[in-house]
Amino acid sequence: MKKKIAVLPGDGIGPEIVDQALNVLYAIEKKYDHEFTLSKGLIGAVAIDETGTPLPTETLDLCLDSDAILFGAIGDPKYDNDPKAKVRPEQGLLAIRKALGLYANIRPVVNFEILKGKSPLKDEIVEGVDLIIIRELTGGLYFGEPRERRENGTVAIDTCVYSKMEIIRIVKVAFGYAMRRKKKLCVVDKANVLETSRLWRETVQEMIPDYPEVEVEFMFVDNAAMKLIVNPRSFDVMVTENLFGDILSDEASVITGSIGLLPSASSGDLTALYEPVHGSYPQATGKGIANPVATILSLAMLLEDSFGLSDEAADIRAGVDHVLGAGICTEDINPTTNYSTSVVGNAIAEYIGNNGVVDVDKITSAASVPV
Repeated sequence: MKKKIAVLPGDGIGPEIVDQALNVLYAIEKKYDHEFTLSKGLIGAVAIDETGTPLPTETLDLCLDSDAILFGAIGDPKYDNDPKAKVRPEQGLLAIRKALGLYANIRPVVNFEILKGKSPLKDEIVEGVDLIIIRELTGGLYFGEPRERRENGTVAIDTCVYSKMEIIRIVKVAFGYAMRRKKKLCVVDKANVLETSRLWRETVQEMIPDYPEVEVEFMFVDNAAMKLIVNPRSFDVMVTENLFGDILSDEASVITGSIGLLPSASSGDLTALYEPVHGSYPQATGKGIANPVATILSLAMLLEDSFGLSDEAADIRAGVDHVLGAGICTEDINPTTNYSTSVVGNAIAEYIGNNGVVDVDKITSAASVPV
């Protein structure tokens, strides 16, 4: 198979974790006799520094000309700490979502055995957690107009806007996932207060007869946030609007014990984008301590969802399970005995390239970084 992949490392730890995902991709390419053409582009703070804009035209053109996008992370403290900055790194990510029509954000949340005891919640609460949060990504408060300051800057306005078409297309995605899983769908809104939420609820109710096998539950967002902590196993597929999805997916990602293990996909009208759930983690930049697993698992989603390479994706996931099971992990998982970003990536790549055999001593002896 020949495919083009746009690679957008971004800011902070982005380049380091993306490098390890590419290390794994090279192993897949060699083992399965594929040919992946990789082209890198600028986005975020690094793009602002070099071009003055968070999403250069060249980067967008590169994405449009590719079959899939592998994305690292975005954000920089010099912009985060300046609320008056008119150009911000995150604008690049919002712009690429809008330009590519990436309206569906898919976030699997799975509890790994190696994380036992790492969650802020009790083991009996998080054991067996396996859910997917589907977030609408191009509507709502993040894109609605007007959004402005008035009365000499003392009043701020953001507008939440949704059309029926936007709701239908994202809920169809959610029903599709529910049909492939446990046939359970939770629709999260705030229909007791918000008009947009009432439109969401009415629209979903009209769609339910088309999916008679799926059990549909409606839940207010505040109750959903509480239930994610109290009983996360009760959820299978959750769908919600942009702001609620942003908050709930971040909440869900940490209950298993490490945000560094969770991937995501953003898909829609054009080229799909795959990225780790976590941010740019600027404090760790260049230290070799960032967890590359979420990015590597995002690569597995890319291969399976965009290219139909299910065996290759399964190989990557098996490599992740094997390596983590062997205790080869970064400090976010084991603060006492841990290994560098590159060691974890190399171990997963060797698992793939060496048919499931990993020489742990060879890989770890040179780069173990016990704390």
